[in-house]
Amino acid sequence: MQNFKLTLSYDGSRYKGWQKQGNTPDTIQAKLETILSRMLSQDVEIHGSGRTDAGVHARAQVCSFRAETDMDIDIMLTSLREHLPEDIGAVSLVKADARFHARLSCREKSYVYRIWNSDAPNVFERRYMYRFPDKLDFSAMEKAAELLKGEHDFTAFSSHRGNKSPVRRLKTLKIERFGDEVRFTFTGDGFLYNMVRILTGTLLDVGTHRLSPEDIPTIFASRSRQNAGFTAPAQGLILWDVKY
Repeated sequence: MQNFKLTLSYDGSRYKGWQKQGNTPDTIQAKLETILSRMLSQDVEIHGSGRTDAGVHARAQVCSFRAETDMDIDIMLTSLREHLPEDIGAVSLVKADARFHARLSCREKSYVYRIWNSDAPNVFERRYMYRFPDKLDFSAMEKAAELLKGEHDFTAFSSHRGNKSPVRRLKTLKIERFGDEVRFTFTGDGFLYNMVRILTGTLLDVGTHRLSPEDIPTIFASRSRQNAGFTAPAQGLILWDVKY
């Protein structure tokens, strides 16, 4: 039995997210498992570094799977590329150490959230950006970003309370402008459900003075979702990088 590391990019627009579901075949995991199982003539279960939500994209989603096969790895990659739909791309495929697991071995992830900050339409990138035309106070957003960074209980910035610890370390939070595009880059050791989208909505609320940077410590202390900003739409979010 061999262990494989697969890196993917995908346009999540028409999918119900990463995780397979019993009521639909339209998830990234379901598509991959169906194709790999057929290719390798065996049941294949694939694990992703994280579960992107419906409509969220990935530049570099890392997956792992085990299979008993003598197929040359280059032929396997070529065949996978031929059988995948055009909106899912197999970037690379390598043999991995027996203990490698895409999710459990992950040490750091980066997400990018793209905003079209203009009244003018952006027809060709509308599926990959959130159109938010309001004027933004960058100084206030940068002050809030500094307060969001570090190790905190991010319960208030998640829409689901699970059994896992809500403490995460947000290593960097970068805000950049490229013409009419505003780009947030989040890097951390892990993220809670909807956390990046809620952090984005909170920063936008700060940028439009619905919230202030001084509200951030109070939001953390409250541990209440209702005190943080809105959940930014899925289409602006991209899983950008995964490190091991």
